[in-house]
Amino acid sequence: MQNRLITILVVALVTASAGGVAATASVGQQDDRASGQQEQQQGRQCNFTQLYDRAIDSVVSVRVTTEDGQAGLGSGFLYDDNLVVTNQHVVANATNVELQFDRGEWRTATVVGTDPYSDLAVLRVRNVPGYAAPLPVADGQAEPGAPVAALGSPLGLQGTITRGIVSGLNRTIPSQQGFAIPDVIQTDAPINPGNSGGPLVNCGGEVVGVNTAGIQASENLGFAIPAEVIRRVVPSLVENGSYSHAFLGISSTELSPVVAEANGLERAQGVLVVDVLANSPASGVLQGSQRTRTVEGVEVPVGGDVIVRVDGQPVQSAEDLSSVLAESRPGETVTMTVVRNGERQQVRVTLGRRSPPDQ
Repeated sequence: MQNRLITILVVALVTASAGGVAATASVGQQDDRASGQQEQQQGRQCNFTQLYDRAIDSVVSVRVTTEDGQAGLGSGFLYDDNLVVTNQHVVANATNVELQFDRGEWRTATVVGTDPYSDLAVLRVRNVPGYAAPLPVADGQAEPGAPVAALGSPLGLQGTITRGIVSGLNRTIPSQQGFAIPDVIQTDAPINPGNSGGPLVNCGGEVVGVNTAGIQASENLGFAIPAEVIRRVVPSLVENGSYSHAFLGISSTELSPVVAEANGLERAQGVLVVDVLANSPASGVLQGSQRTRTVEGVEVPVGGDVIVRVDGQPVQSAEDLSSVLAESRPGETVTMTVVRNGERQQVRVTLGRRSPPDQ
């Protein structure tokens, strides 16, 4: 999971020798347990003042002008010596991009690459101030419950930090263009308009996510693109200007208890294939639903394949399927375990390339 680069105070163990060897061992064991508990509690603490001082010089405000003359505001962070990572939706249709560093310097940036499906973008900037250093991207996944901070310029308020914890993983959120973005981190660190593209960092100053959305009608509900997606997508944006996503070609629904009952299945786990797109990778391999049935007053699809595993990984929900496909690449052949007509069988699908969202 997430690497925690948190300084843990060393607790001195004081043992008592009275009572002989047996007494000493007993007290030592109690001290060891107390030490472990104290270290665990201290490891969960976070000095947000030190964290802010360490990371804020690497965070920028992003101001854009679009083709229709509109102005936009977001955030970003220094990823490499002259590269800045932000959200795709921050720089979409931008004709001019300006960055402001924490101590006030303005720089003009150019867009290197964008990927709407992960909502990530890379900018190139020259003459980066000497005090700004790239922020490291964390290895592994974030941990639920781990303390984090969101840095950026919410509502144009530059140099803002908000704190919270990782509230959940593997969330799926809708994009502004109508498709879903999988594998997103949920956090209760407040994220507001203008935070988009800024870093979500752990207590060691590592980027665990890129802030992408806050739900304004809800309290303490924000989302960020996780570090593993940054590590997978950003190098391709730098090299190619884009990232190719795998495409399966189905519409599906989760196997809720009602859907499972309608399909005569004992367990409500998996993803039911509702429809298979013509001439897609799944065409002729997977079977969609052919009819519906009314259960408890609800009309549900029946008869389609139920996907329960992909390349040995369990698929219990639509989020699981989206995560597996997000980690796959076009041209890769995956083995799917499906339940078809009440029996398990395996099929192989060679994934295609996902078209841009405007096509």
